[in-house]
Amino acid sequence: MTDPAQRGRDGTAFSIGDPRQVLLLASALGLSAFVIAYPFTLVRYPPLTDLPFHASLTSILRHYYDPAWHFRDQFALQLLTVPYLSMYVVGALLALVMPIWAASKVMAIVMLALVPGGMAVLFHGMKKSPLWGLSGLAFVWCTDTEWGFLNFMGATGLFMASVGYALLVVDRPTRSRRVGLAVVLLLLFFTHVYRFPYAVLGVLLAGAVVFPVTKRFSPLVWPLVPALALFVVWIAIRPKGMGISFSELGFHAERFSFIPRHLFGAYLPTEPAPPTPESVAERRIAKHMLVLGLFTMGAATVLALGDGRRRKRSDPEIRWGRGVTALALLLAAGFFVGYLTLPFQAGYWFYVYPREIVGVALALVAVVPDLPRSFWQRLAFVALLAACATPMTRFVSARFREFETVTADFRDVVAAMPRSPKLFYLVYWLGDASNKRVSPFLHLPAWVQAEKGGALDFHFVDWNQSPVRYRAAGDWVPPPPPEHFEWEPQYFNVLTLGPWFDTFLVRHRIDPHELFDPDPSVHLVLHRGTWWLYRRSPVK
Repeated sequence: MTDPAQRGRDGTAFSIGDPRQVLLLASALGLSAFVIAYPFTLVRYPPLTDLPFHASLTSILRHYYDPAWHFRDQFALQLLTVPYLSMYVVGALLALVMPIWAASKVMAIVMLALVPGGMAVLFHGMKKSPLWGLSGLAFVWCTDTEWGFLNFMGATGLFMASVGYALLVVDRPTRSRRVGLAVVLLLLFFTHVYRFPYAVLGVLLAGAVVFPVTKRFSPLVWPLVPALALFVVWIAIRPKGMGISFSELGFHAERFSFIPRHLFGAYLPTEPAPPTPESVAERRIAKHMLVLGLFTMGAATVLALGDGRRRKRSDPEIRWGRGVTALALLLAAGFFVGYLTLPFQAGYWFYVYPREIVGVALALVAVVPDLPRSFWQRLAFVALLAACATPMTRFVSARFREFETVTADFRDVVAAMPRSPKLFYLVYWLGDASNKRVSPFLHLPAWVQAEKGGALDFHFVDWNQSPVRYRAAGDWVPPPPPEHFEWEPQYFNVLTLGPWFDTFLVRHRIDPHELFDPDPSVHLVLHRGTWWLYRRSPVK
């Protein structure tokens, strides 16, 4: 195996005393900050479809014991039964020192930052430059992120980090490395529990493929134990419906043609609608990323071949390189099998198989050989990776700016609402959002609960797939809405669905007063743009 001191001498290790290394690190961090964080600075409420409910769940944890918010009156905690915790804990801690809207954005940034961070750990474990982790930036603004599947994106990064740590452990099983692997696996369990079995298989596979070189496997055992023990407990206590049966699996060859939309298709219109300017731009940028990414990987391969001819590599180095290349291909194949066989929906778990394509792409990138050792060549590759990732960031940033403009009326309405409303919201008009395939207006009113407290007519908590659940009964427990009502507000009847609620928020292009005429106690109190706010008169 390669001596650690030798790795420092040949330029693969970072040294704080080397200004060139510091410049590379600063360039990598600056690029990552721009790609991941910059769009969030342009808007108060980011146009990520599910983010309002993530913000609501964060606020529930943050204000759970504050009686003015009425969260404890309607929710009970189930922190191990449904262990999607890490993202919300990060947000709740941040909300101790900043507003919930700001804490939710930083929380999202942290989850997205785990993608390039996890890739950096994977490459480091493969004995390649962690600078290759910047390749993960190209996938930060994929379709999964636009949906708001932020904990899934974070868990994908943690998966890559777990495999990287497994390689580090079997290469040199120090205590810090084994503790690091155990911590990453625990974080993954509490970020997205469905990713955890993938990580266990990935760790074991990593140890197996390089075993001919390391002759070590047992150091991987005890780092697996804490998270595995939690997983066994969770299997026994998980809510009904949190799982996938073998009967739901099946091979679907037609999904090959869906790959582009599932990677970068957030603005692709539903057929047979014609392409929109945003969908054309998104597809053009995705093609640019593919071409430039392949060029970057090809250039690295050519340089690596030239370096291999000049420098005699030892037999263990050759076998290690072959092993980690096979590992990346096997990981990509495993994710792709999931993409082709998993269902679209399993119980309340939605959009299941399309998510797997991100793992396929990231694992395939990991096949690339190490970066050249020259500082200038490495700086050139950082520039290539920046050119690959930043066009999509600029595209997304433009969409965020537009959303900030078109939600000015919504911000006015939220500011005018009282504390802890019992809110029934109806989004009839989903437009004015850059022609996004799944409108960010769909769940936007959940920001009211995040910032004001109170109750909502529809909440993700209804599905019992969240770390909080509704209590069985109580004055603040709302009646269950009709199934899929958030998509079908046209079936609203104020006399049958409205009596429990004291506040009604409607998004419509026309005056919706006819919805409330049958109930004389409900009155319009504010109209801003496409938003109409109604309140129920107090009972005398």
